[in-house]
Amino acid sequence: MKGEETMHMVLVIGGGLILFGLFMLFGKLWGGAEPKLALAALAFIPVWFVVALINMWVGVTKAGYSVREELPILLIVFAVPALIAGMAIWRLGR
Repeated sequence: MKGEETMHMVLVIGGGLILFGLFMLFGKLWGGAEPKLALAALAFIPVWFVVALINMWVGVTKAGYSVREELPILLIVFAVPALIAGMAIWRLGR
């Protein structure tokens, strides 16, 4: 991977973490209790998957990468914020 590609991945992952923070903020504003926060984290995961797929689509259609090249990037970009959301769901569901 080139430095530019790595930096783009870091920025997209950072955007995912910011989006997760916004979901948690709205969960706090709409109820504040742990079940509402867990629900907000759970709602984040499919939304983030769609955003990660759009990022992959842009990489394939606009940047000229093949689907084969973009699939590992999709996995990493999706997995990092989704795993953090999953850990939050697990912690809040205790």
